[in-house]
Amino acid sequence: MASSGLPAFALFPIATWRDQVLPNEWVACLNAWLALIDSHLALSDADFLSISAKDDTLHAFLASFTREVAVGGANTLGPSSAAKRLLKDCLAVTAALLKSPSPPGGLAQWEFLADLSRVYGKKKAETVLGSLSPASKQQLDASLAGLKRFLIKNLDAGLNGGDLKGIEVQLERVNDLISISPSTAEFFLAGSDFVDGLISCYKITNPPLRKALIATTYLCLVGLANGHKTSALTDQLYSLKAAADAHKTGPLNVNDSLVAELVTSTPLLQRLQRKLEESGSASTRSKSVLAALGIFKKPGGGLSKPKRLIKRKIDKGKGLAAHDAATAQQELHIHRTTQISQVQDLFPDLGTAFISTLLDEYASDTEQIIAHLLDDSLPPHLQSADRTASLPPFPHPDPFPPLPTPPPHPLSEDDDDLALLTSANLNIGKNPHRTADTLLSAPTSTTQKAAILSALAAFDSDDDERDDTYDAADVGGTVDAATTVEDIPSLAAEAEGVLYRAWVASQAVFARDAVTRRGAARAALRAETGMTDEAIEGWGVMMGRDAGMKRRMEVKYGEWRGGQAEVAGTAWRAGEEEDDGGSGAEGGVANRGGYGRGGRGRGGRGGRSGAPPTGPAADSDVARRRKEANKGSRANHNRRDQRARKMARGGFAG
Repeated sequence: MASSGLPAFALFPIATWRDQVLPNEWVACLNAWLALIDSHLALSDADFLSISAKDDTLHAFLASFTREVAVGGANTLGPSSAAKRLLKDCLAVTAALLKSPSPPGGLAQWEFLADLSRVYGKKKAETVLGSLSPASKQQLDASLAGLKRFLIKNLDAGLNGGDLKGIEVQLERVNDLISISPSTAEFFLAGSDFVDGLISCYKITNPPLRKALIATTYLCLVGLANGHKTSALTDQLYSLKAAADAHKTGPLNVNDSLVAELVTSTPLLQRLQRKLEESGSASTRSKSVLAALGIFKKPGGGLSKPKRLIKRKIDKGKGLAAHDAATAQQELHIHRTTQISQVQDLFPDLGTAFISTLLDEYASDTEQIIAHLLDDSLPPHLQSADRTASLPPFPHPDPFPPLPTPPPHPLSEDDDDLALLTSANLNIGKNPHRTADTLLSAPTSTTQKAAILSALAAFDSDDDERDDTYDAADVGGTVDAATTVEDIPSLAAEAEGVLYRAWVASQAVFARDAVTRRGAARAALRAETGMTDEAIEGWGVMMGRDAGMKRRMEVKYGEWRGGQAEVAGTAWRAGEEEDDGGSGAEGGVANRGGYGRGGRGRGGRGGRSGAPPTGPAADSDVARRRKEANKGSRANHNRRDQRARKMARGGFAG
């Protein structure tokens, strides 16, 4: 209720109501609240306890004001000066109320103090929290106890009836208070129930909730370090390590735990190490547990900041010119000389010094000076001045300033090159071994040029070269022939042999699932080869897909059964080559004029047999390849035979 002497406060409006208020009306509201706040601050201590501490409208206004500004930011109030003053005065009234022996019940709660911490920042809010009266601290502890019971109950319940959204909202709000108040962090970490609840609830795959859990855990541990509670901090770190070890032996992913994410995505270990070293309370126990927690950091994770690209500014010579006092004085002298000449055109008997004094007197206004001279109305101190005095000559700058004297023997890059020469090439005095005969017999550049030209003349560019079009085995394929086997990185022979023997024994060892990765066979394979799970599984995939690799592994590491490699014959035999047109004259004399031969005139190779070629398809492929390879060394009989058939049908030559 409001006092009888001061008006009551109106609540601070929510965002939807503020949007409907005109700017000038909003400034008027801010001024009204500011006037009421100043009235309460102007009261004496006794009147403040009897009036302000019992004004419920003031307490409700402070709570609504702090909440709306915490949600919407400082821009909620607008850019006016009244807004800045209102923020300052509200903090002063709040601090005075929380210092009182009977503080208002709605202000000594964790919700209000968390909003206060968000609005005013660490420096100002820490001052207010450090000056709480015993009654305010008692009310704050009671409200935090209720929040802790709510969080522990719902964290343990999880998906089985737990209020996950409520947990997320409450943790995000109380984190502002934990980050400023070390006593609040110590209150939450008293006992192990709260930390156990955070660890168990992290198993729920809810990214916003997980983010809030990580932030709360980090702020609580840092709060213990800031409060110099080394023993409690070490106990909590050991609890986290035990939970991480238990999770590692379980069926879930090792990296999908609160501890792994905490030490990877936050600078917890580095900050705790620095805090303990600064306070001088670092012990062997705390250092060992910090080192043990560092093992759970995810591979490839961390807080590496991205490299900031710095845009280099190109110097184009367009900067501001350097201030030159001599140049400025010269420009001023030229301007003053022009003004003096204007006056001397009308009064040639006046000296330059007297005219310069007139310019100083009348602010360089030549028209006013000429008017006063014509009227003879100069001031008395100028009437008695010497009118024929002249200015001293102005010193002109030297157009050719002296250049710095260079050193007597400058050392250039050519001198450096000469200094690197050996003394064997230097001669002192005459060289008796270098005579005219040696100079004439020495090879010159002309002799070398003649040798090069003779070699080029001997080269025949029209020389027929061997056609290597069909030499490549995979013409038209996608294999790069320039890549040799030596260029491809290979595994060590021992590791490759171990992998092949494991493949022959059981291909299931190379399966790509979590059960196989945790198995004893895979662990033994990792220990023998020194390879990771991804590399082992990749080798297995290549073995399954590449038949050539499988044959090489079998030849290299397989068991020898006493067999001998088959050596194919390379000699040509008469019965192995078959043409597409059936058996020709090369096939033997017995087939002359028989089945499959063309009939007319000279065309002895005309007909085609309708029957398929004899022999297996592989032999036909071999014959076709040999035919293609030998085309360049045989005559083209097809053109001759075609002309013979044409003449047989009655055609004419030409």
